[in-house]
Amino acid sequence: MTILITGSAGFIGSNFVNNWFLSNEEEVLSVDALTYAGNLANLKSQENNANHHFVNADISDKSKIKALVDQYKPRAIIHFAAESHVDRSILASDAFIKTNILGTYNLLEICREYQPNLDIKFVHISTDEVFGSLRNGDDGFSEDTSYKPNSPYSASKAASDHLVRAWHHTYGLQTLITNCSNNYGPFQFPEKLIPLMISNALSDKSLPIYGDGKNIRDWLYVSDHCNAIEKVLDKGVCGETYNIGGNCELTNLEVVTEICNSLDHLRPKKQGSYLDQIEYVSDRPGHDRRYAINAEKIKNNLAWKPIETFDSGLKKTIEWYLENSEWVKSIESGQYLKNR
Repeated sequence: MTILITGSAGFIGSNFVNNWFLSNEEEVLSVDALTYAGNLANLKSQENNANHHFVNADISDKSKIKALVDQYKPRAIIHFAAESHVDRSILASDAFIKTNILGTYNLLEICREYQPNLDIKFVHISTDEVFGSLRNGDDGFSEDTSYKPNSPYSASKAASDHLVRAWHHTYGLQTLITNCSNNYGPFQFPEKLIPLMISNALSDKSLPIYGDGKNIRDWLYVSDHCNAIEKVLDKGVCGETYNIGGNCELTNLEVVTEICNSLDHLRPKKQGSYLDQIEYVSDRPGHDRRYAINAEKIKNNLAWKPIETFDSGLKKTIEWYLENSEWVKSIESGQYLKNR
């Protein structure tokens, strides 16, 4: 038996692969287009694993992906591959349309073409950003919350969610959708908030915070997310959606403050505090004010809940980045692009 994982060299995808082999021996066909956010170093621990098969392939290339499905005949596809950085989507949305919408469509069509001889379970990894912005005091996003995407990124993910839902109801595909909150942890590309702040702090650069710093996100440690996806793959009801959250709402300013306080303890500066490097910058266009996940469904139906608190997860994350400074330097220098 084999599972196919798209976006396997990215942040969450690589964590899922590494997490998978801690408790599973089932083979993994690992597919990634190796765009700027794909890094083979994320999968270094699998180099000598005979059950891990990596292929450099773009999900926009339907014929190549279909050939891989022909060869490996996976029982499931876990679809992580996506362009996911909001700022980049605002500057240039074409890659988001191509990967997030067309790429997802190609995967669904491949699954449909194999029915009923190879009935592939399709787990689609999405985001809470498809639901739009909450006001303070509003209940968290549930699986029944209406979609109101506000950025090119979230609009492209909303479109892909709708395709997955439609291909289940129209063609009978075995699909499942997960909508997660903000992930953090090892191997996260240092353009995202937490790794960017860690890297900038250690490099004595400014720590830029959009607007007033009071935008709220629900934070989810990446290994908790990976465990939830395994639960969905194993026990989820096809056609259903499951929201995955960390039960941890914090403002961006609170997150950055916690990072600075932790670094002051773990890697103190010769003089002053990392807090001195905080700088407020102009807000980005259409910046959603608050996200929050209601994860009661996956807790009650699949017996999943996060293990890590934000304090424990952040400590593990910062320690990982301190211990893996060469990984960060390789990205900042662009050397990782040459190691392919």
